[in-house]
Amino acid sequence: MSLGTRELKRRIKSVHSTKKITKAMEMVAASKMRKAVMNVLATRDYSNLAWATVLNLAEKTDPRHNILLQKRKVRHVALIVISSNRGLCGGFNHNVVQKAIASIKKHDKDVERTDVITLGTKGRDILIGEGYKVEADFIKQDLILSAAEISALVHLVLKAYESGEYDKVMVTYTDFISTIRQVPRVKQLLPIDSEADEYLGIVGQTEGIKTTKEFIKEKKEKYLKKGSFSFEYIFEPNPEYVLKMMIPRLLEVQVYQAVLESDASEHSARMMSMRNASDAASDMIDSLTLIYNQARQASITQEIAEISSGKAALEH
Repeated sequence: MSLGTRELKRRIKSVHSTKKITKAMEMVAASKMRKAVMNVLATRDYSNLAWATVLNLAEKTDPRHNILLQKRKVRHVALIVISSNRGLCGGFNHNVVQKAIASIKKHDKDVERTDVITLGTKGRDILIGEGYKVEADFIKQDLILSAAEISALVHLVLKAYESGEYDKVMVTYTDFISTIRQVPRVKQLLPIDSEADEYLGIVGQTEGIKTTKEFIKEKKEKYLKKGSFSFEYIFEPNPEYVLKMMIPRLLEVQVYQAVLESDASEHSARMMSMRNASDAASDMIDSLTLIYNQARQASITQEIAEISSGKAALEH
């Protein structure tokens, strides 16, 4: 066997080994994806309607009852960036970071500074590599199963906003549309404002999705026709107490939902990336096998020709 065919055989064996690895990683990612999708679908409707209710409540309630409803001049912005801890998921991390950077540049000329808070090491590393300073970094699990796991992050931004350190808080995450489609989003959390210029967060929808304000209007029209929906709020024991207890909890739910969307998107992206890698390995094996067979056939033909020539020379 010639050196060329021996090298081709070694390369085919190497690609076979790579294919086994990518196939195994695809199966692991698929298992995690199923769990993540179940989690995100279980809470999505509650999260969407809760946020729509909060925004409608903000329109109907005197802002003096709660500081989180009060608008002020925006000087300092906090941007939460949710990414993954591991790579091998295609453009997942790059896309969400680029969305975050685009948001920073969009507001850069109108604010004094934007502080970046990261959840996920890959996003943190990319942002630092791009020259951005990360003010705080939180540990992220592969699958977050409870809102309590992100409560420290929410507590940090709420305390900073209430103290006046931040005048606006936004979160950048990847919205899970389907297994093959995930869309990076920027959602404004604080102040609670249905007129916000950022995407407002009816999650899990296509690009043609209504804004939250349009969503609320649609619900109003639907229920007002039936005469079964009231938009007057009665607070017991008083607005201050109810809003103080309710709004931080619902903000935590919004961040939790953003993390769930990101988890489902990450594992879907990794599964598809590993599937594409396995398919590419199969194509490479087929191509190398064809070249190997052609080289082997050429070698056999040459040997037969040499034997025939030798025999003819002896006869003469």
